Order: sequence, then structure tokens, then C-alpha cells
Amino acid sequence: MSQLSRLSAYAFNPIEEEDKLSSELASSGKRIIKLNQGNPPLFFPTPKYTIDAYVKALRSGKTGYTFHAGITELREAIAERHNRLYRAGAVAEDVVVTQGVSESLLYLNSLFIDPNDRAAVFRPYYPLYRSCVQISGGKLIFVDSHENEGYGFNPDNLKRALRSNKGRTIKFMVFSNPCNPTGIVMQRNELKEIAEIAKDNGVFVVSDEIYDEIVYNGAKFTSFSEVSKGIPSAILGGASKNFDATGFRIGYTLVTGDDRLSSQVRDKLCDYAKMRLSSNTPAEYAFAESINNIKAHRAFLNKMVAQIEKRANFVHRLVNESGYLSAPRPNGAFYILPKVSMEKLDLRNDKELVERLLIEEGVQITRGSGFGAPGHIRIVALAPQGILEQALRKIDKFFVRHSK
Repeated sequence: MSQLSRLSAYAFNPIEEEDKLSSELASSGKRIIKLNQGNPPLFFPTPKYTIDAYVKALRSGKTGYTFHAGITELREAIAERHNRLYRAGAVAEDVVVTQGVSESLLYLNSLFIDPNDRAAVFRPYYPLYRSCVQISGGKLIFVDSHENEGYGFNPDNLKRALRSNKGRTIKFMVFSNPCNPTGIVMQRNELKEIAEIAKDNGVFVVSDEIYDEIVYNGAKFTSFSEVSKGIPSAILGGASKNFDATGFRIGYTLVTGDDRLSSQVRDKLCDYAKMRLSSNTPAEYAFAESINNIKAHRAFLNKMVAQIEKRANFVHRLVNESGYLSAPRPNGAFYILPKVSMEKLDLRNDKELVERLLIEEGVQITRGSGFGAPGHIRIVALAPQGILEQALRKIDKFFVRHSK
């Protein structure tokens, strides 16, 4: 271990930390219900028009390296999508295509964070926000939201977090909207408050909007680009969730500001992209066609989101009927982050909970502490309702067995 960087300890993903154990149990004949990973194509097949576009790209010989920042057709399609949905005022040159949002996060942290620099991360958080900051040697400032407030944004918490930094510069702040892991969609007025605070403090804003079209229960999504005029910021998105193509590994960073910092960010992101030559070439062409196939995409998305809404609401109802779990109702993405009444159980913490649950009941979920929420669990509500019901009944059975 002494030959490895001290920062290597931060390169982990709690969503997959039980995968080895899960595979071993499955190999021994145990049936495993996996509710740990947000992987839509396992339950909603990637649309035929997207698959056809991928095959078309392969057959037409689009299999070599392409432009490092992404093919022109895709960058134009992404810019036009954000202009159509959110009046972003984007052009193709504002877009840098990456190998998933994960690569976008690595690039942004490499760009902004030197050892001991600060970044503000909204908590609960997607685990890679924390890992990417720490891999770059940065320090985290947490902006908390709480389940008893419906995980809503509290501007005082952000102001308090910025003040607690004792005058040190915070390089950027990052949040997901809709939120992974809570399933909550931010309201427009909340985003306006974030924009105002960011402007007052000179903090670059990173809004991860990979789930921006998976919104339900009457919620309305607002992109940060709609309220960020004049504030340096980046929007993250990709093919994985809305377009049901996680394995394509196509993400992007959109930076629309015309200020000096935004221009520098765009240029440097392109420099980083040059180091890996290009992302998945046929997938870029397929994603471009999927974005431009507006009518077919909307028809597919409406059906998928309607099913996700039913499944998420079903899980939410069972969670709150349990004597051991409670959670606000989600209205975006496909996650629920219930609080566990740990004081009722003979378990030490949420990590022991998920390990024992997997071994004893064959249900794989993720510990809330991996998202900055100890004493919680994250459940992915993508599976059919029958499977979700089996899993929740097994979880409740497990809790009864481990009651004090």
C-alpha cells in the first residue's frame, strides 16, 4: 500500500461494494434481488430506434476515433435540445462529450481542485461527487438537506456552509437535480436562491441533470441554465437515464456562459478530452439520432416515466407502512432514501444492515452512509412491482427478525 497514492483510498463506489458478495451468493444458488444500481435498460429495453441508429453507425464504418470533444452532430443535437427545453442559448461549441457523467466529474475536479482546495457538495450526494473531489486532493464542504424537511433546499444551510470555510475560496458547488439518492426535484425558486448565493460568493455551479426528463407526481423540472444568466456554471447530462442507454457511456458537459471563466472551462475541458482521444464513436452517432428523434423519444419516455412513477410510489407506500422505515415521496429519478429506525434493531449501522440483508434475505440495496446519510438505505425502484413487493416484504421480515 505504501507505493500507492494516499488518494487511492478515496476511489470507491458504495453502490457496487456488495457486488462481489452478491455474485458469490448467486453462484452458490441463492436468488438475489438487486435494487442497488440505477440501470434502466435491465427493466426497460433501450428503444429500437436507438439500437437501429447504433447498428447503422457500425455498418457505415463509424468505428474509429472521432473529434475529442464529440462529433459535431451530437454537440449540435445536445445544444438544440437544451435550447428547446430550457432556452439555454447554447451552441455546439459549448458542449464537451465525455464517457459518462463520471468522466465529466473527473475533468471538472482536475480543472478546479488542487490539494486542499474546497468544493461544496450538497448532501445527501451521489458518491462520485465526494470521491472525485478527494482524488484531486480537495476538501469537502457539505450543504445539508433533511428528510423531515422533505429534502428541500435551505438557503441558510448553504450560506452557513460557505461561511464555515473561514475565508478560503470554494472552487465550485455541485448537486444533482432530480436528486440521486433522494428522488427529489428542486423547485425553481430554490435554484434561483442557489444562483444568487453563488453569484454573491463567486462560486462556479455544477448542476447534474442526468435525470431531467424523469419527473412525475406533478413536479416540474427547471434547469439551472434557466436561472443562471451571468453566473459561471456547467450542466451535466447524457444518454444513460432519459435515453435508457447506460452502457453507451456517453455523457456531456454544457457550459454556456460568455464570461472569461466559462471560456477557460470550455477550453480546458477540451484539453482533457484530447488525452483519451475520443469517447464511444458509434454511440455518439446513435445518441445524436435519438435526441433528434423527438416524437419517438417522447412516446418512449412517457411510457417509461409512467411505469417509474407507479413503481416509486408503490415502494414509497410500503416503506412508510413499515414500522422501521420512513421517507418523503420522490418526484424524480427512481430512487428512495428511507430513514431506518436503527434504535429498534440489533444492528450497529447501515453498512452491517445491507451486508446482513444480502446474506440472509438475498436483497441487495445500498447503505445511506455511502451518500452522506448514515442510518438510511437507498432503494432503486426500477424493477417490476411484483419484484419490488417481494424485496420490501423480505426487508420487513429482516427487520422483525433483528428487532431488539
